[in-house]
Amino acid sequence: MIDFIVAVLRSGTPLVYVALAGMIAQRAGLWHLGLEGIMIIGCCATIIGIVLTGSYALAILIACVLCILASMLLWFVIEKLKANPIIAGLGLTGFGVGGTALAAQSIFDSQAAVTAPFGAPRLGDSFGAFASLSIFVAAMPAVVALLWVLLRRTRFGLQLAACGEHPFAARSLGIDPERMRLFALCVGGVLCAIGGAELASGSLQIFAQNMTAGRGFMGFAAVVFGAAHPVWTALAALFFSLVGAIGIRAQILFGDAVPHDLLLALPYLATVLGVWISGRLRGGAKGANGFSELRDY
Repeated sequence: MIDFIVAVLRSGTPLVYVALAGMIAQRAGLWHLGLEGIMIIGCCATIIGIVLTGSYALAILIACVLCILASMLLWFVIEKLKANPIIAGLGLTGFGVGGTALAAQSIFDSQAAVTAPFGAPRLGDSFGAFASLSIFVAAMPAVVALLWVLLRRTRFGLQLAACGEHPFAARSLGIDPERMRLFALCVGGVLCAIGGAELASGSLQIFAQNMTAGRGFMGFAAVVFGAAHPVWTALAALFFSLVGAIGIRAQILFGDAVPHDLLLALPYLATVLGVWISGRLRGGAKGANGFSELRDY
């Protein structure tokens, strides 16, 4: 049972960080469909940074900077060029997936996976069965709690929600929605960098092309399923991870009795089901009202 919990935490932590990034953007009035692209930038930058610098801290810093720059690019295209946020986000995803593959091939002159000599720091033997988990797993509950306090119990959180729900009213009170969205996207960029770093270096210590495999879109679905609430969004992301872990365990237990492709598709089927249930119960995140301002302002 402990091994199963460890597997859920290991696979679910990157998804939680990315979902929180999408949740902050949604609170500011943006549907963030660029999560996949920014996350894979974090994966690539972390592993290549470790290989080139030999320092994990420096690699994480490089990943955060690049993910913030990608988030600022998305903000510029949406706010200044008045592009459709959904199309801009999908474009950023394509840029991230293709750009990281090109970068790895250009630096190492090979399309093979890039392997790092070491990964993220582990919790250590004092944590018993959880010793193999990375420090990002241990920090995840604290990050969720911190974001809950920031977004639900502070003046800043109310201002951010106002920019997402009533941007014109926020402007009348002297709040700049553009600046708030920039801040939200940059914080989301850091979270995506951490999520990508955990995915690439938490257990695998490699970067492979398209290794995020739709996790950014699953994180976006967790935002909808969790009604853009920090705690519920994190729990939704862990639920998708739980379904994936059940699928892997089912492959071991049932062997060829159940098609492997069906078991591997369980997380994605759970994502679709979760969004459908959220819509049916009317508990999902509403459409970002800030979109009308982005379109008409």
